[in-house]
Amino acid sequence: LLVNLEISKQDESYQWVLAWLSLHRPQTGLLAGNLTRIHDLSMRTASKTLPGGGSQTSFLLQPGYGRHIIRYGGAYISVQRERQQSANMATGEPFETVTLTTLYASRNIFEDIFREAYDLAKKAQEGKTIIYSAMGMGWQQFGDPRRKRPLSSVILDKGVKETVVADVKDFLGSQKWYVDRGIPYRRGYLLYGPPGSGKSSFIQALAGELDFGVAIINLSERGMTDDKLIHLLTKLPQRTILLLEDADAAFVNRRQIDADGYGGGTVTFSGLLNAL
Repeated sequence: LLVNLEISKQDESYQWVLAWLSLHRPQTGLLAGNLTRIHDLSMRTASKTLPGGGSQTSFLLQPGYGRHIIRYGGAYISVQRERQQSANMATGEPFETVTLTTLYASRNIFEDIFREAYDLAKKAQEGKTIIYSAMGMGWQQFGDPRRKRPLSSVILDKGVKETVVADVKDFLGSQKWYVDRGIPYRRGYLLYGPPGSGKSSFIQALAGELDFGVAIINLSERGMTDDKLIHLLTKLPQRTILLLEDADAAFVNRRQIDADGYGGGTVTFSGLLNAL
């Protein structure tokens, strides 16, 4: 009997497993328990813009589409990576799946695979901050994780950084207090100032200090509505600081009417309060 395990591209573990499958592990013999090397590969390219105006590109080899046979932990595993004809209506990307198949008696090997894949992903993110951006009705990682920014690199008025960090850490350790009293467990901060005064920099430094990610929503973005905002908040990744940029767009529509008749974002002040 065989057992199949299907992983969708929409699942966070999809990229973890692909990266794990791409690892180079030398064989020590015909019956070695190491991961057999995959020879049919595909390329995943990621580019990001650097603060100085340049760009940086990274290349990651992944198992190609089709069927592969690997041997791991004494078990033979069939790996089938498929790209489907249908696509995500929000992003336009085709749906993809990876299916692992092995003997039913060896099904427990999947736990070891996922544990190694998760540990590999965590190690790659050590000392870095993950940035998420809203894509359609969900979240997508924006580029590669960025190196954590130290708090000392952000210059604010004396005592401001220390006060906020202490307050956040106190809040993170007080969930039971909120739950016992029926108070919504949430915390918000309003950062204000002209462009370049350090608002976004402080948020990234705070996320690095707490080992959190940062999820960004621009309230003046074309197509952003009250319903979409609330939906995105319900799908927010774990251990993530939500950054709402251009929050004042909910008070007044600052965008002029475009040539195509579009008049800007439709997030209302009432919708913002309900979302928060």
